[in-house]
Amino acid sequence: MAALPEIDRLLGDAVAAGHAPGIVAMAATADGPVYQGAFGRIGAGAAEPMTLDRVFWIASMTKAITSTAAMLLVERGQLDLDRPLASLLPELAAPQVLTGFTPAGEPELRPANRPITLRHLLTHTAGFGYPTWNTDLRRYQEKTGIPAVSSGLKRSLAMPLTFDPGERWQYGINTDWVGRAVEAASGEGLGAFLRANLFEPLGMVDTGFKLDSAHRARLAGMHARQADGSFEVMPFEVPQAPEFEMGGGGLYSTAHDYMAFMAMFLHGGRAKGVPILAPETVQLMAQNHIGDLTALPLRTAMPALSNDADFFPGMAKRWSLAFMLNSEAVPGRRGRQSLAWAGLRNTYFWIDPARRVAGVLLTQIIPFADPRVLDVFAAFETATYAELLPRPGQRV
Repeated sequence: MAALPEIDRLLGDAVAAGHAPGIVAMAATADGPVYQGAFGRIGAGAAEPMTLDRVFWIASMTKAITSTAAMLLVERGQLDLDRPLASLLPELAAPQVLTGFTPAGEPELRPANRPITLRHLLTHTAGFGYPTWNTDLRRYQEKTGIPAVSSGLKRSLAMPLTFDPGERWQYGINTDWVGRAVEAASGEGLGAFLRANLFEPLGMVDTGFKLDSAHRARLAGMHARQADGSFEVMPFEVPQAPEFEMGGGGLYSTAHDYMAFMAMFLHGGRAKGVPILAPETVQLMAQNHIGDLTALPLRTAMPALSNDADFFPGMAKRWSLAFMLNSEAVPGRRGRQSLAWAGLRNTYFWIDPARRVAGVLLTQIIPFADPRVLDVFAAFETATYAELLPRPGQRV
């Protein structure tokens, strides 16, 4: 792996400027890793340096992994993209749509006009949302006392839809239901299924829902950005004895492990020559599956957790069976139809299948969509492509 001092400089400068207490970043091509770097400390005021093997809560970066697990079962004929899921998950047999509230503040609901399918869940078109970005769902949650999905309680999934399945795109708890479908179809717990079918074959030794003592000792610290730009250390841990393992956001991982997962998509579903996914499945997962619908900006209903999030403003974004897709090439950065998403604590990744480049940047900061971290991620991606841009007659 060649030294890339320009990337070292920009990430080191970002930490020195207070954009994050610590950062880990990696980039790779189909030929292997091209960059890795760790900067700063594990936490504000901490003495321990950030290192490449630090463990991060990757939050919604879990979704791509859970979606991949579902597609493995689609390959095997144990799940179907378009069959109603009610026979497998009876809790989805009679979905209700939230239409508003009475003058007294009571929720008004009606039956959904079509059943929920796996395709709806994978594409975030089922009608589920998150209270973080939907004021009606936040109001519903407060009125009913339904806990946050991060509680790991099954009751947290008993949220209504906000529209009929297939009508719109809305980011939400869909992938937690995908995880439940994986469990029901496979007869295994989600963590066990992921470990046997993805983590072990890919060599992802530091990824899982539960923290052992060695992983906890390598945790990066959690922080809340304050109004003056400084950081306050905050306690946080995903429930370690949950009623269900959160397929939408429960995993801990490292940059190295997540790069191993992304590299599989640069190699047509193979890892070190061993097939994990069929090439046809990889291609299917990289296609737009919401047609003319748009993956809309996330408008915050809970500013303490998230800023407004609009990746590439002015550009239409689509959704595949696991990833956000940019409909246009981003100058100096990823190509058209690249695969990407993020995690609530400002973790980000992209996979560019056309030019076979992938990258990941990890921090542990809220609110989500931190403008400073997004600027650092953009600069990291731009610098990566600047180092890798082909000479005339060459290809990445």
